[in-house]
Amino acid sequence: MSRFDKEAKNWDRSYLRQKNAFQIAKAILDRVTLDKGMTLLDFGAGTGLLTQHISPFVKEILAVDNSLNMLKELEKNSKSWKECIVSTIKSDILDFKSDKKFDGIISSMTIHHIKDIDKLFKNLYLLLKKGGFLAIADLMPEDGSFHSRGNEDVFHFGFSKEFLEDIATKNGFIDIKYEKIYTIEKEQRDFDIFLLTAKKD
Repeated sequence: MSRFDKEAKNWDRSYLRQKNAFQIAKAILDRVTLDKGMTLLDFGAGTGLLTQHISPFVKEILAVDNSLNMLKELEKNSKSWKECIVSTIKSDILDFKSDKKFDGIISSMTIHHIKDIDKLFKNLYLLLKKGGFLAIADLMPEDGSFHSRGNEDVFHFGFSKEFLEDIATKNGFIDIKYEKIYTIEKEQRDFDIFLLTAKKD
């Protein structure tokens, strides 16, 4: 059983995670125009901390995660989210395929757990409608101390602007913007969070 499956029931008790999801959602809402006709994909959705904040502004969100227990918690939580249709699929985002294309793809604090970032962006591009948007938040470069319990299943210690802009451009995205949006204060250390936004040409 993965760490995420083991910790799913208590995941949302962390004030730090709750605050971080709120700040990331706020940054997305400030930078991306959403409407009630949209269907979004949230990958690495976990228990739905980001999904919840975005759900009032769109028609439907598909939450994808490779932890079944996390998705079970999301399904419980989403029963009270009346503004949006929320569904879940257990899948690794690198392997996820869909005949349905999405108006936008969102994600919070997930891509440092994904080894092949080039393959990730290739798949995200395929999953978007023409003109669809990407809004991904994660750590800016850090020294590996963010995960105080160890770096199991952590493949990247944050991401630089240049690295992500190059990969996004290579895979066909346009209007790429990488911005620092928030600083997490954790164990007397500061960790900066970025939001990358882009569009499918």
